[in-house]
Amino acid sequence: MILLDTHAALWATFDENSLGKRSRKIVRQAWTEHQLAISAVSFWEIALLIAKRRLRPPDTAKEMRRQILSAGATELPLNGEIAILAGELDDLHADPADRFIAATAIAHDAILMTADERLLQWRHKLRRQNAET
Repeated sequence: MILLDTHAALWATFDENSLGKRSRKIVRQAWTEHQLAISAVSFWEIALLIAKRRLRPPDTAKEMRRQILSAGATELPLNGEIAILAGELDDLHADPADRFIAATAIAHDAILMTADERLLQWRHKLRRQNAET
């Protein structure tokens, strides 16, 4: 399973050329095999980015969620197990969204697709794919 970080989900759905060539291929294959996922926390993050005007999409967060899910991504919920794991992650920066997304990837044994340097350089056994490659 491939878990898309928030920006990777936006790129995959709305601006595929922002993904690197290898990542585009991985996303297309994962979509075909129904193995592409997004954390519910990413929709919270998208809504916050829109509210803070750091993201200016043509649609609402609700409509963006609908489009991402109808494109074939599976939404993975935040639950107590993932929340506790997120709090226990060693040496990961304090950004709550990143912690929840990383914990979701770990809990589901998924590969995290991200371009976030802090997540890519984090010393952990979490499998990652750089979204820019």
